[in-house]
Amino acid sequence: MEFKTLISHFILLGLFTHSPQHLLLFSVIMVMFLVALSSNGLMILLINIDSRLHSPMYFFLSCWLSLMDLMLISTIVPRMAIDFLLGRGSISFTGCGLQILFFLTLLGDECFLLAFMAYDRYVAISNPLRYSVVMSRHVCWFMVAGSWLFGLVDGLIQAVFTLRFPYCGSQEIDHFFCEVPAVLKLACADTSLYETMIYVCCVLMLLLPFSVISASYLRILLTVLHMRSAEGRQKAFATCSSHMAVVSLFYGAAMITYMRPQAYHSSKQDKVVSAFYTMITPMLNPLIYSLRNKEVAGALRKLLGNYMCRAR
Repeated sequence: MEFKTLISHFILLGLFTHSPQHLLLFSVIMVMFLVALSSNGLMILLINIDSRLHSPMYFFLSCWLSLMDLMLISTIVPRMAIDFLLGRGSISFTGCGLQILFFLTLLGDECFLLAFMAYDRYVAISNPLRYSVVMSRHVCWFMVAGSWLFGLVDGLIQAVFTLRFPYCGSQEIDHFFCEVPAVLKLACADTSLYETMIYVCCVLMLLLPFSVISASYLRILLTVLHMRSAEGRQKAFATCSSHMAVVSLFYGAAMITYMRPQAYHSSKQDKVVSAFYTMITPMLNPLIYSLRNKEVAGALRKLLGNYMCRAR
């Protein structure tokens, strides 16, 4: 019988080397990280201090979407930056498991939260007279709790089962964080059945919320087409455009990563797509909502005006 030594930690190869081109890319990533932190933090501040933004849509946006984006980018980028600066990317089994847990929990949370936000827009446009009743504070909190629960269950299951496999031989994960497909490549056991189960699970976790989003926007479109007022149609489309842009960015990248069979994955493609929805999307989300939303822009102007008055 051949005995193999089980490894005690992994080595993350990272996203960059120390070439001049990659040093420039690393600087760009750090600027994006700072922009994401400041813009999401500003979004949370604006919505909490401006009474005009105390509605269910902004409750989802500030307390949860912006908060999730902050947590998501903070789970990945600081660790990646430290590994790059120190020139090593060693991570323990426990650290790898926690990173998988936090990452997949936040990813699942955002999937369902975007679906609930689409339903909120459907109720606001299709049934405005009952909006305050249907989307009450209790209902909003129930939706948020449900999204966290689904995300946590998915993250916990995948983290536990991924690290239950024996790992021996190579310790090098060709990625900049512990993403499940990259970790499973190092397992010293047949993971084909588990990979199939993960694939089915991820498809369901993506398609179920996406079906709610699609159904909500289909009903919104039908409602808008029956509106007689051109101004009403324009306002409805303006209300939904920011959310549709965020959904397209997030689900597009997530589906490319998690709905492709393992045989079609390559390390370079996986790292690029993962960088998109772990770094670029959290930076773009608050910018999309602030630039395309008059109420948020108005709240920002009001905050800046108050600051300037106090400075004088």
